[in-house]
Parts: sequence; structure tokens; C-alpha cells
Amino acid sequence: MSYLERERLQQAARTIRQGGVIAYPTEAVYGLGCDPQNSEAVAKILRMKRRSAAKGVILIASSIEQLAPYVLFTDLDEETLLNINNSWPGPNTWLIRAKPKTPKWLRGQHQTLAVRVTNHPIAKGICQALQGAIVSTSANLSNHPPATTARECRFIFRQQLDHIVKGSVEPNAKPSTIRDAASGAIIRA
Repeated sequence: MSYLERERLQQAARTIRQGGVIAYPTEAVYGLGCDPQNSEAVAKILRMKRRSAAKGVILIASSIEQLAPYVLFTDLDEETLLNINNSWPGPNTWLIRAKPKTPKWLRGQHQTLAVRVTNHPIAKGICQALQGAIVSTSANLSNHPPATTARECRFIFRQQLDHIVKGSVEPNAKPSTIRDAASGAIIRA
């Protein structure tokens, strides 16, 4: 990774640490991200998207360890843990029981939290630079198609974004599959 690429990821991490909202490429679409511990930043994303707080958000990370503060991996049986580990990194989101201290602004009305270990080099690099998980929700207004370019993000959200990380998404990729860890049911294919 070049110096410029590292600096670009560090700038995104600084913006997140300062309470900002960023747009960045993920496997299939652009995402909106912020610090999961910052309720104001999460609320800003929900307002920008016109999304109900009851739905909750997804957290992405560069490693399973970055998700451990939020979900109860210890509640899962060995086979389920193996399935989760084998699906990561990649476009597979799992609904896992949230830890009691996990903020409601992340999980919404649910007792679970949607989490994913990403393999996208930019999204993964931002999490590594931040040394933690970030909120990741598609860059769109609710019930509208998600943005797939930095230009679309700028058009949809205008001056509401604090930083945009340019990059590409995988052509023809679909948004991540969402599975319930407790039941194994596929929520979104």
C-alpha cells in the first residue's frame, strides 16, 4: 500500500474519531460509516437516510476481534462459529445476540446486531486504521437504490457527508447475505 493510500485511510479514520460521517466503497455498494459508540453520528446517518432507528445498523470490521465488544460469540455453538468463521472475510452478515451493553442505537428494536468482517480493501483498511469496527449502512435514502460511486454519494447527500473515500465496488456484486446465527435462517439473500 502506498503512502497516499495509507494517508487516505487515516484521514477517514480521523474523521470518524472526530464524530464525522463518511461514505466509502464496500463489496457491492457505497456505505455510510461512523463510530458505533457515537450516538450523534449514528443518529445523523439515520436522518440522512430517512431510516427508522428501530431497524438498527450493521457493523463491519477488519477482524472478528473488533466485533467482540458488541456481540456474544460465546453464546454460539461450535458449528455455528465455524460457519461464521468460514464465511469471513467477505460479504456475509450475521445477526448475533448483542451484548447487554451494546447501545440500542446500534441494534434498534432487536436483541441481535448485524455484523460482518469485510474483505473490501478500503473498508477493511479504514477499520484497521481506526483499530475498531464501524457502522456500515448502504449509502442511499431508505427504499431507494444504493450509491455505487463517490459521485452518486455526493449527489444524494450533498454537504451532509464529512468525508468521501473514493474507490470502486465489485461489478455485479449483490449486497451482503444476512443470516440469523441462532436459527441459520437466511434473512436476505
